[in-house]
Amino acid sequence: MIGNEIKKLRTSRGIVQRMVAARLDVDSAYISKMESEEKPVSRSYISKLAELFEVSQKELEIIWLSDRVLDVLVNEPYAREVLAIVKKKLAEGAAEVQI
Repeated sequence: MIGNEIKKLRTSRGIVQRMVAARLDVDSAYISKMESEEKPVSRSYISKLAELFEVSQKELEIIWLSDRVLDVLVNEPYAREVLAIVKKKLAEGAAEVQI
């Protein structure tokens, strides 16, 4: 998800992969692999990407974290039940968190 979002943001702004790579101090091949979901996006890059694409860091972090949760639960037979419990726990412990 985050890789697809990065690609969408990059292409919609006419930014080439090498420009993103330069901002993150990585090579263009890594950006290509991030966008195709072959390589994970490091959380440490989120703030730089948000700044480059002029989007909310929170927005990108939510997508990034969603990827992490999905990676853990994707093949779990009780994923929906787990998410229901997590949602309940979040509601009980953090009223400002809305799911």
